[in-house]
Amino acid sequence: MSFPRKRESQNSNRMANLKEIRNRITSIKSTMQITSAMKMVSAAKLKKAQDAISAMRPYSSKLTELLQNLSATLDSDAGGVYSTQREVSKVLIVVVTSNRGLCGGFNSSITKKVVSIVEEKYSTAEVDLFSIGKKGADVLSKKFNISATNNDVFDALTFDNVATIAEELMKLFAAGTYDKIEIVYNQFKNAATQIPQVEQFLPIKPIEQEDATAVNSDYIFEPSKIEIVEALIPKSLKNQLYKAIRDSFASEHGARMTAMHKATDNATELRDELLLTYNKARQAAITNEILEIVGGAEALNN
Repeated sequence: MSFPRKRESQNSNRMANLKEIRNRITSIKSTMQITSAMKMVSAAKLKKAQDAISAMRPYSSKLTELLQNLSATLDSDAGGVYSTQREVSKVLIVVVTSNRGLCGGFNSSITKKVVSIVEEKYSTAEVDLFSIGKKGADVLSKKFNISATNNDVFDALTFDNVATIAEELMKLFAAGTYDKIEIVYNQFKNAATQIPQVEQFLPIKPIEQEDATAVNSDYIFEPSKIEIVEALIPKSLKNQLYKAIRDSFASEHGARMTAMHKATDNATELRDELLLTYNKARQAAITNEILEIVGGAEALNN
């Protein structure tokens, strides 16, 4: 009497295994739909962000070049308070990450870069962080002091909104709160490659001596050079920060598109393996049932 019960138990175990595999396949298919949708959304956003940063880079580099060329023909203190070189005892690092995850190593590369900068470059200085993006603040707040955050700028990424942040940073430096301000962000190269960058924001980096001798100064300026430089410096600083955030924004979507593409490929591979396992298990269950029926029929005949 115990033999049929044992057979029923084996059949129920097989069915349970098949149901478990079927549930996993359904779950993976749902995940694939999500990753595929996120990949397409990031691809669409990347196109706009890439066009924006590509159009901005020539303007930004030309503005910086013009400012450096003019500054090179003036006295070292012509840049005013923003060019004052002070002994570095307090440093502010502006960390540009993202508000959302699922973008591969995009955020972790920046947090690692910040940690290495502080440990190698500013080990004797007091360092605070200004976080733009939730993900960077979540990780770095465990180890460093976050003096301020601004996560809303990505909701409306315009020059005016970024200029407000730049003005806040300029006030902090002018007031002597910090002796040096640097920006750490991901520079966009292509969808698969983002390069962590460290840029000095304040004080204004002086032009190299060999470059200064090559500046052509055969121009008549109206208004004067000093007035032009004083007007260009705030504009150039705002533009520098805007370019960094724009670069990071394009890099984020490139990294997310690549990460979701890899995730979709991995899910497809896992789904195919589970389908093969499911079909093998199903075929084995059918074969066993046929054998049991044939064996039972032969037993009755005997």
